[in-house]
Amino acid sequence: MSGVPARMLMVLAIGMGLGGILSPAHAAPSTQAPPILGEWETKDHDGVFRIMQCGTEICGDLVGLSYTKDVPKDHAGHSECGLRMLTGFTPDPEETGHWNGHILDPDSGRVYHAKIWIAPNGALKLRGFVGVPLFGETETWTPFTGRIGPECRLP
Repeated sequence: MSGVPARMLMVLAIGMGLGGILSPAHAAPSTQAPPILGEWETKDHDGVFRIMQCGTEICGDLVGLSYTKDVPKDHAGHSECGLRMLTGFTPDPEETGHWNGHILDPDSGRVYHAKIWIAPNGALKLRGFVGVPLFGETETWTPFTGRIGPECRLP
């Protein structure tokens, strides 16, 4: 996974891959909330994302972090607590239940393509895209049921 900072992979727990992006104008209306909405803990249990509806798209904020001293900062020196890192997710026109959008690397400020979906076991799968879609691996996030302390601190 050349070119992807190790910290980004650890904090975000992202892999690689991307399908086509469907514009909201072509999305079929749905009255049922997508199962990807909610709070999800990253693979290494060092981050929690709140995935929510943002207008006609799905987005996600980093709401929980495992750290010991100061709140981690992004590339511009702003707190990562509450940082919108998942943006613009719309339904994949070719794979039912999959959503295509973007993910932010807080260390560099770079934005990558990403895909999310729910696996049959109820876990969230996330793939980010850097370069060629064939490189990388899928990461698994699990539903978060714990408590988040002040300044996004995880116990």
